[in-house]
Parts: sequence; structure tokens; C-alpha cells
Amino acid sequence: MTRVHDMGGRFGDGPIDPAPGEPLFHKDWHRSAMALTLAIGGAGEWSIDESRYARESLPPKDYARFSYYEKWIAAVANLALARGLVTREELAAGATGPAPGARPLRAETVEPALRRGSPASRPGPAPRFVVGQRVRTRLPARNTLVEGGHTRLPAYAAGHIGRIVRLHGAHVLPDSNAHRLGEAPEPLYGVAFDAAALWGASEGAGDEVMIDLWESYMEPADD
Repeated sequence: MTRVHDMGGRFGDGPIDPAPGEPLFHKDWHRSAMALTLAIGGAGEWSIDESRYARESLPPKDYARFSYYEKWIAAVANLALARGLVTREELAAGATGPAPGARPLRAETVEPALRRGSPASRPGPAPRFVVGQRVRTRLPARNTLVEGGHTRLPAYAAGHIGRIVRLHGAHVLPDSNAHRLGEAPEPLYGVAFDAAALWGASEGAGDEVMIDLWESYMEPADD
């Protein structure tokens, strides 16, 4: 079973065609939504994998009607409630006190923090696959650790044969980290798939879709 956010390959959503000079924020509150997400994320109460899981776990009706930054705000609110950083009464009133142990994110530290990012590379096991090897992704695309849990294997690529084109080293496994089961680092690969095999047709002959996938998402393909 997939969640509402797993929209790759779906008909009817229209083209993604940003206009030249498209503004980063269309409304003033979009800036505030991003600032709030960065500030509260900087407190270290949850990982990026947990925040992604919170967004994709919004009720389907809300996910469909919310705008991009409304999804961010809703996820932050749900996470803050779950961690005891705010109460429902504080959210309803639109005002909160400082969270216990909170570390302020000052304006002058934001850009350096964004440039550093949150590297997910870790020491880990040696890769099982090699460049050029054919692999098949698991079917269905699901978290094998937590029923209905977070995964980065898109449904449109599940059960398909791809080709390893790059080794990225070991990285934090989102399927585990999103649920506080540990980082469980494992090898991450760049994998090429035939576009026509995924979509039924491709824009051009020989087009490929490149996806970064963790080792546990794949098995060697039968020759």
C-alpha cells in the first residue's frame, strides 16, 4: 500500500513547468513557514526522515487540499505535539512559551547551517553490488521494519530491473531512522532504469530514470 504523497507516474496532475523568474515565496507567510521549520528542526528533536514521514502521514484529504507550506506547518505541529514541545491549547491560541532546552537559531547562523546541511553519510558495510550490475527492486515498495512506515523506494520503481551506475558509500537508512530505530547505515547506489519500462513510454529513445536507492531495497536481477 502506498501513501498519497507517492505520486510519481500518476496521470492527471499536469506538467511541472516553473515560469522563468518564479519567486521562491509567493506569500509572506511562506517565509515564516520555512523559518519555523528550520528553527524547530534545529532544536534536534527529530531527524529529516521523521519530518518527511510526518508530512506523508497527513490524512489524505488534508494532503490533497493543503498547499506545499501548509503541509510543512501541519507536520511541524504534529511533531511538536508528539514531542511535548507545545500543547493543543498553545497551538489554538497561536502563542507558545520557549520549549525546555530550546537552542535559539539566530539569523546570522541560518545561512552557514543551510550550507553545512545534515550529511547522512556514515561508516557502514561494504557494498554488495558493483557498478554495471543489474538489480531488481523489491515489490511492493514498503518499509519492511515498520508496517506502513516511511521508505524512499518510490512505488513506480518497485519490481523493476535497473543498473547500478554509482556507489555513494554508506548512508543513514530512512526506513529505520524515521521511526527512531537507529540510523542503520547501509550502502546507497545510483540506479538507472529504462524510462519506457517505468512509464510505458518515454520522451526519447534510450531515456533513463536515475534513482538513489538503499541496498536493502534491491536484489540481484536474474539473467
